[in-house]
Parts: sequence; C-alpha cells; structure tokens
Amino acid sequence: MSATDSARPATALLRLMQLVSPALPIGGYNFSQGLEYAIDADWVRDEATALDWIRGLLRSSLGTLDVPVLLRLHAAWAQDDAGAVTRWSRFLIASRETAELRAEDRHLGRSLAKVVGDAGIVEAREWSARPDATFATLFTLACTRWGIEAGEAAWGYLWTWSENQVLAAVKAVPLGQSAGQRMLDALILDIPGVAAHAATLAMDHIGSAAPMHLIASAAHETQYTRLFRS
Repeated sequence: MSATDSARPATALLRLMQLVSPALPIGGYNFSQGLEYAIDADWVRDEATALDWIRGLLRSSLGTLDVPVLLRLHAAWAQDDAGAVTRWSRFLIASRETAELRAEDRHLGRSLAKVVGDAGIVEAREWSARPDATFATLFTLACTRWGIEAGEAAWGYLWTWSENQVLAAVKAVPLGQSAGQRMLDALILDIPGVAAHAATLAMDHIGSAAPMHLIASAAHETQYTRLFRS
C-alpha cells in the first residue's frame, strides 16, 4: 500500500469529523426541532423524558425518513445522477410538515453549500440559492467527493443530529453536562441499528411517524419566549 493509499481513509475520516463538528459554521445549534416547545409543555422535563423524546425521533423519524433518503442521495451523487439528486432533495423538503422544519432544512442546506463550495466542491455552489436545498443533500455531496462511505455518512448524520438535540435539552430543560453525556452514551448504542434498519427500507416504507414532534414544531412557531429558531 502506498503512502497515498494509506492516507486516504484517514483523510476521509477527518473530513467526516469536520462535517459533524459543532464548529461547522452552519448554525445547527440554533434549532431544537420542536424540543423547546415540548419542554415548555412539560412533555420533556428531565433526563429520562429528554432521552425518550430524542430516541423516539431518532428511531421513528430520522431513521425512517432522513437516513433512507440520505442513502439514496449518496448513491445519486456517487453516480453523478443530477435528476435523482433533485428528486430526493425535493422529496425530503416536501416531507417537512411545518414551516419551521422546512425553513431549518433549507437554512442548513444552503449554509453547508457555501461551506463546502468554499472548500472546493464546485457543484455545491449553485445549491446556496436553491429552494430545494436540504442538509442531507449537501452533506452527501461532501461525503461522496471526500471519499466517505454511505454507511459512515449515515452514522455521522445521525450523530450530529443527536448531539444537537442533546445540547438543546441540556440548555433548555436545563440539564447538567453529565446528563448530556449519559444521553449521548445511550444514543451511540442506538445509531448503528437505526442506520442498518434505514438501509433496508423500500420506497413505500420511507416516512416519519412522530405526530407529537409535528405538533411541537407547529406550536413552537407562536411560542411566547424562545431560545431556538425551531
């Protein structure tokens, strides 16, 4: 194995770490995805209920909607199939059932388009102004161009979402940092199984089954005081 070959996996791993880092300048920490309203409504009040809320969404929304679509987007980018990329990106936007969730996904997608466009991925630049830009679309573009495998991309996507949700709970419940780490410990054990299940889902089985999440997101739009944008 040449020095270049041995360096490539390490570079891909470091690029994935860059994509899931809280330091990535896309503003992911601004969004709670309805969790802030769930706290205000006393549905989430402590470490146990926060973990139940986040784990429920991980399994019944991220794992059944976002990740199956993400895997298809990864394949489309890898095959340079622009039509499939557009179709799946629009499908994901259309699946966001509240104004806040659509606005969040577009914001994260366009922001990531700028970041990876500035990093030299030319295809990303047009997406910074597209209404069908989603975070998963630009995340998978970066993954394919930086040699990150589809399975690793799914794990990274689930991790960065989980970390942002836990940080929102720590801030808004509020919880201590140790509670946050215990929740992440539990979610880490869930992520491989969620990703593996997502890879088995046929088109007819893709979708979210989290009605309380949608109620919380819609109610958050008119919540009297807010720390988060969603």
